[in-house]
Amino acid sequence: MRKFPKPTLVVSKCLGFAPVRFNGQMLSDPLVEKLRGLAEMIPVCPEVEIGMGIPREPVRIVETNGRRRLIQPGAGRDVTDAMLDFSRSFLDGLPPVDGFILKSRSPSSGIKDVKIYPGPQKVASIGKGAGIFGGAVLDRFPLLAVEDEGRLSNFGLRETFLTRVFAHAALRKVSASGKMKELVRFQAENKLLLMAYSQKEMRSLGPIVANPDRLSWDEVAELYRGHFIAAMAATPRRPAVINVLMHALGYFKDKLRPAEKSHFLRLLDKYREGELPLSVVNELIRSWALRYEEEYLLGQTFFAPFPEGLIGLRDSGKGVDL
Repeated sequence: MRKFPKPTLVVSKCLGFAPVRFNGQMLSDPLVEKLRGLAEMIPVCPEVEIGMGIPREPVRIVETNGRRRLIQPGAGRDVTDAMLDFSRSFLDGLPPVDGFILKSRSPSSGIKDVKIYPGPQKVASIGKGAGIFGGAVLDRFPLLAVEDEGRLSNFGLRETFLTRVFAHAALRKVSASGKMKELVRFQAENKLLLMAYSQKEMRSLGPIVANPDRLSWDEVAELYRGHFIAAMAATPRRPAVINVLMHALGYFKDKLRPAEKSHFLRLLDKYREGELPLSVVNELIRSWALRYEEEYLLGQTFFAPFPEGLIGLRDSGKGVDL
């Protein structure tokens, strides 16, 4: 059984940590609950941190003359500068983190689906975008896994998010070890994962580990980290993932019965159409690897990228191109 280092995640405080929403309520999020004990979590509520009370008048993003401001219409306040100052201070003070789970649609913390209004009065929204704090997170950490709890109800997005944050945490552990043999092992275990995410970066990482120029450990580790994070920031496409799965199937081409191969290909078709999580297909490959003692496949993080149980959540039903 693979041991997983705990990723460090920044999480909106209202998602199960404290009743800090504008209406004084707290939400329960199933993924955040599943992650308790498996991740180190740093809860934050930017609105409370800048001195807004609980409960409080709602805020909204208002855009005028191309500029977006965070306005509290009921109190007649513009809290944009306070939120920007807090965002800079908070993000500057963070330890190394592996990802963010922020509140969807929040004018402060949202990352994609925050309504933008033309004024503080009751009018229709004119578009959607990121909140002030959420936007600052995206600007500061463009290559990290940053999601909201709404999007993470989708199994494809959830699998990708979890894969990325646990991979980042594992790399941080390797970097802290200061041992080249650990980096060599890490590269070998992640070969198929990198093949699925970015073959370009995968080809760059091999020579870095080989280190023909005899760079120092710190230089190698930093260079490797940059390329690995860039690889994991790329969105894995279904054709690349399916290519990895077919590559793995080749290890059993002379061992499986025709009915077993047909079953695998049916599951692969369902995955291709977005009807099945990748984890289901991976589990079938892992079961064969255990049966036939294919140690190479059993050692690949692609087939067990995060702890079991984190994907057993109800899906939103939305398709995703992964």
